[in-house]
Amino acid sequence: MLLLAAAGLVAFVLLLYMVSPLISPKPLALPGAHVVVTGGSSGIGKCIAIECFKQGAFITLVARNEDKLLQAKKEIEQHSINDKQVVLCISVDVSQDYNQVENVIKQAQEKLGPVDMLVNCAGTSLSGKFEELEVSSFEKLMSINYLGSVYPSRAVITTMKERRVGRIVFVSSQAGQLGLFGFTAYSSSKFAIRGLAEALQMEVKPYNVYVTVAYPPDTDTPGLAEENKTKPLETRLISETTAVCKPEQVAKQIVKDAVQGNFNSSIGSDGYMLSSLTCGMAPVTSITEGLQQVVTMGLFRTIALFYLGSFDNIVRRCMVQKAESETVDKTA
Repeated sequence: MLLLAAAGLVAFVLLLYMVSPLISPKPLALPGAHVVVTGGSSGIGKCIAIECFKQGAFITLVARNEDKLLQAKKEIEQHSINDKQVVLCISVDVSQDYNQVENVIKQAQEKLGPVDMLVNCAGTSLSGKFEELEVSSFEKLMSINYLGSVYPSRAVITTMKERRVGRIVFVSSQAGQLGLFGFTAYSSSKFAIRGLAEALQMEVKPYNVYVTVAYPPDTDTPGLAEENKTKPLETRLISETTAVCKPEQVAKQIVKDAVQGNFNSSIGSDGYMLSSLTCGMAPVTSITEGLQQVVTMGLFRTIALFYLGSFDNIVRRCMVQKAESETVDKTA
């Protein structure tokens, strides 16, 4: 039986190799590379810019707030490894006007050369119960989180394909892998990014251009602090079941995966499990990665059922507490 199982495994690996030959891409050399980071004035985006700058890259920071951009520029420049490195700042809203985004990308390329890596980190979050959120909130989040990634990517992709080299990073969220209470607007905008990334990867892979989708957990950033001000109790309690990560830790992992050409970038054991569970038809970078997903799927699904049960219990408890509180108020 063991021999049959071993033979079956070998046959499966050979079949997988023949059907979809998986050759790991050559790592992107960051020294001297031009890296564009949208949403780069704070949080994960700024930390990604710092990490790339530490490795010798030239940086273009793109964000709306000029003052924050200049402050981020000063902070990033402290990490230079040679006197040739440059940090360029461009103030623009990447979610509003494609022509404007295309123009600023052209300006950046004229000054620092073709874009070798684009990191789409511009985004925002808003939580609330579905029926309590304004319809405009759904439009706003889809515009910023989704179109704010489409426009810069569209502006760089032609040159990357012509040069036969490039990396495009989409910063999604664990809420882009799992829909959670209070995130009907936010999760849908982050789920959309994955669909874009999967389709785009299939188009550009023959041109040696690789796409990475990052799924960071709650991260200690100004954006999270703002988000926490309006989180429903249920959302906050569910979020507290996992630890908050440092943006520097998240940035290091994203840069590492992007350089290697990995499609998926996850943080920690929870992130690894969630990415394996939700891999679906997502691209893989190596046979080993594919086999790991096949082998661990059953176990991780079992663990996930316990998580889902605990989340449902949190929602029910909050509903009961609210009903009891309303009863007390009526009788008071």
